[in-house]
Amino acid sequence: MIERLQNDPAIIVAGHRGYKSMYPENTLLGFQKAIEAGVDMLEFDLRFSKDKVLMVIHDATIDRTTNGSGKISDYTVKELKEFDASDVFTGFGHQEIPTLAEFCELLEAYPDLLLNVEVKPSEDAIEVADQAISMLKDYGFLPRCVFTSFDANVVAHIHDTYGLKTQGFPGEVMFHFVPGENGTYSKMWAVGISMKLLTPERVKEFRDLGILVWCYCPDDEHQVQYGLECGAKLMTCNNPVPALSILKKQAEGQRTE
Repeated sequence: MIERLQNDPAIIVAGHRGYKSMYPENTLLGFQKAIEAGVDMLEFDLRFSKDKVLMVIHDATIDRTTNGSGKISDYTVKELKEFDASDVFTGFGHQEIPTLAEFCELLEAYPDLLLNVEVKPSEDAIEVADQAISMLKDYGFLPRCVFTSFDANVVAHIHDTYGLKTQGFPGEVMFHFVPGENGTYSKMWAVGISMKLLTPERVKEFRDLGILVWCYCPDDEHQVQYGLECGAKLMTCNNPVPALSILKKQAEGQRTE
């Protein structure tokens, strides 16, 4: 399924940590709302709890996104479930930090939805990747996954060990980046470029290497248009509405031609 991104001429819209601009990030509510908005892909982040359960959360600590504090690795999954992951929002009630297993249960109802699985840099990132791949395989989800990391060692491990599709980033923002013909770029199927670094020249650089070029996070119409002008077709958005609106207009235009 993920291979279709190589030849799809349309905009592909991914929800960044769900529907981050409007709902608590990396929560089942946020993911559900992104799906209902019409995204093609969900991007999410993985880290281990103290008892080595895969949790869907971005930061190494729970301070920013919950009403608790401390490292996620200092809490068991049972303890993490006590914190409210909607702390920076109001009106959504108690939202838990989901486990990957709980997220997979939600995804079973959406077999066409693509997944961008980000393994956060950490001392146990390789183990996180291995356990995530095993679980996603058990659910039958691997054909719709691309695996992402800012850690070049994780990207290389997933590419070399499993032969799965990987997304990395420009070398200057990656950890453990290996330059050269057989280096990190040779392990990458796609590259994610931030809007701050996105230029037509960078897009051409990676296209010349045979790497798909994606961008993050174009959250208004101007940014979406700029991304398209640069040549980035897949857009990972905090607010998917502008990109989805342009995608809808493109589709309507094609029908009237």
